[in-house]
Amino acid sequence: MSGERDPVLVGVGQWSERREDPAAAASPVEILAAVARRAADDAGAGKALLEALDTLAVVNVTAWRMLDAASLVADALQLAPARRINTSIGGNTPQLLVNRFAREIAAGRCDAALVAGCDVFFSAARARRRGVNLAWPTGGDGRSETAGDDSSPLLEVEIRHGLVAPARVYPLFENAWRARHGWSLDEHRRRLGALLAPMTEVAAANPYAWFPIRRSAEEIATPTPANRMVGFPYTKYMNAVLEVDQGAAVIVCSRARARALGVPDDRMVYWWGGGDAKEEPWSVVERPDLARAPGVARAGGAALAEAGVAIGDIEHLDLYSCFPCAVQLARDALGIAEDDPRPVTLTGGLPYAGGPGNAYTLHSLARAVERLRAAPGTRALVTGVGWFLSKHSAGVFGSAPRPAGAPAIGSVAVAPSLAAPVALADGVDAPGTVETYTVLFDREGAPTRGFVLARLADGRRAVANTPPDRALLEAFAAQEQIGRTGRLRPGEGIQLFDPS
Repeated sequence: MSGERDPVLVGVGQWSERREDPAAAASPVEILAAVARRAADDAGAGKALLEALDTLAVVNVTAWRMLDAASLVADALQLAPARRINTSIGGNTPQLLVNRFAREIAAGRCDAALVAGCDVFFSAARARRRGVNLAWPTGGDGRSETAGDDSSPLLEVEIRHGLVAPARVYPLFENAWRARHGWSLDEHRRRLGALLAPMTEVAAANPYAWFPIRRSAEEIATPTPANRMVGFPYTKYMNAVLEVDQGAAVIVCSRARARALGVPDDRMVYWWGGGDAKEEPWSVVERPDLARAPGVARAGGAALAEAGVAIGDIEHLDLYSCFPCAVQLARDALGIAEDDPRPVTLTGGLPYAGGPGNAYTLHSLARAVERLRAAPGTRALVTGVGWFLSKHSAGVFGSAPRPAGAPAIGSVAVAPSLAAPVALADGVDAPGTVETYTVLFDREGAPTRGFVLARLADGRRAVANTPPDRALLEAFAAQEQIGRTGRLRPGEGIQLFDPS
């Protein structure tokens, strides 16, 4: 049979449930088992499809540690797949796994694989605050394999200066990107609102969105008590919302196996190509240009090349959207114009549809499958990002088999990175010029800490904090600082930047 080894996504399942009483909330294993069953039912094959799985993979669950989630889920479903896989941390991992299994299917090494993921920050946080003991499973037999790169993204100098969380690091990319375009702070704020408001429209129409609320560009971009500043220039409504209880699953098979199990042809969505890349240099502060994301270009370019299509041929996009800069840098890297009429999300994005830890991209894939089934002859591109624009995965999907002229699966290599790391300076007493920066705010809207990356005259880069002076921090967030000169000097265990 021609195309019998074609990789096809045959079933998808999603979960989004808000229970105010954490004691009544579903455990991660219950959510993962539920979305697996929903995916099998969505394919039209039910229990027979689950029993045919040779591979069961579970994306890392951040809010609830388990020794071996994959074995716990297999037991809950009463399955005995030949291979069980857990993953490292990273929002790229769902797409990474789909790419991996698709290639294994094409090569005859796999016939049917489940990828499931969830997170439970909403219930776990409420349980901690209320002193509720959650008796959720934590074990497993510990014999599942692990997929993905778990290398730390942080250098010691970043840890020492507090650049340890996405809400502190992504604003550095955003401000560098603004400066590259030469926009004023007001113009940039307007553009951020204009980018994000249409995403809330998509979320409002998504039955699984955590916040299905339409918001105007002005509402998103204007700081208020309900929409406080988090890390300049981002308000609360611009940040991924992690405190959710959500999950999703996809099942990918060979077309021959799907047909043998009775999956109708109109349920099948075809994997056309994929790409996976690490950002190099790996650490943020060693990257030469924080206003670009070349790893997205490498992963996305490989996916499009393997699929045999150009970015302009794609009708449906879901660009990873943990923060606005992730979308903007991805558009730049993939050659998508700012005024391109295609929506950048199928779900509504992580700030509005919800960001369940490492599992968000499973929701993107589920929506892509639904969209492609409903629109025969169209194609979709889904991207995923791990850590600080550090790990990238992309996949191209179609409602029909791969184009006849597409390269053989597995024959397209990801382009190598040629970027050299920037040399760092620490503990210096010298003038420096601000490359990028951000200011962190507390829950009452007061500025608490400033972060600066500055260049010395010899080309080295310094990681620094500002002095803890409120007036200085307020000025930092009110006026453009990129290009400003100041004095770098040693502090107590940190480098300080004093503006001149």
